[in-house]
Amino acid sequence: MDYVLETNNLTKKYRRYPALNELNMHVPKGAIYGLVGKNGAGKTTLIRLICGLQEPTSGSFTLYLQENGSQSIANARRRMGAVVETPSIFLNMTAEDNLKQQSMILGLPSYEGIPELLKLVGLENTGKKKARNFSLGMKQRLGIAVALVGDPDFLMLDEPINGLDPQGIVEMRELILKLNRERQVTVLISSHILDELSRLATHYGILDNGRMVLELSAAELESKFRSCVCMEVSDTAVLARVLDSMNVEYKILTATTANVFAKTNVTRLAAALEQEGCEILSMREKDESLESFFLSLVGGGDHA
Repeated sequence: MDYVLETNNLTKKYRRYPALNELNMHVPKGAIYGLVGKNGAGKTTLIRLICGLQEPTSGSFTLYLQENGSQSIANARRRMGAVVETPSIFLNMTAEDNLKQQSMILGLPSYEGIPELLKLVGLENTGKKKARNFSLGMKQRLGIAVALVGDPDFLMLDEPINGLDPQGIVEMRELILKLNRERQVTVLISSHILDELSRLATHYGILDNGRMVLELSAAELESKFRSCVCMEVSDTAVLARVLDSMNVEYKILTATTANVFAKTNVTRLAAALEQEGCEILSMREKDESLESFFLSLVGGGDHA
């Protein structure tokens, strides 16, 4: 598999505190990689290191096969855009002027692609309106447009939907999916809104205390989620006997409750239980969420 970004025992210490602790991660080319972790897990520190805003204490990373510290890492970073913590925009400028300014900073020869970029992020009709008068969602989208100047094919976004209203979240989701699917941009997203992340990510990395707890694809994650029917019956001993005869997987929770991990013919099951003198008191579907899976790995608490 081709990786845009790989880290090898990447460590960053602030005095004695390890913000990143021998981190190993792999971001596949073409992925939307969801970086998940509690407050202080090291997500923003990682992004700052990759951008060159800070230097690692030890360990290394490769960006497009170019190792940090090498002379070629600057060229590799030109293929990358990032929004770190807050959008890097000039509030006293229009959206168009912000993109022109970024083009000059990058030494690009023309402003030819700016109208298309403004249209891509939905800011083509903002005219002379200054960025200070933009909504939060518009500022976030302008920050992404600035990061896309120079046509990078790897984009790192630090909490891109934090603080957005529902409409802003939908717009941001659609923009990220469009960049990934239509422009083949690899995207790394740091986010604590796990339900929204599950609508986007093709791969996940779960951080805890500066370490990578687990990396897996969305398909692998889905296979770990276990949909089930939680049943309350008058006697789970009878329920277990009937389910065994039907070759259905289950887990007894108490004397009257059990989780059933397969689709079953409810009519047939109810009839079989009735013959055994067992009454169904209630049934409800239960799905494990990304959040519950995350908490099972790193424990409770603030997960940002």
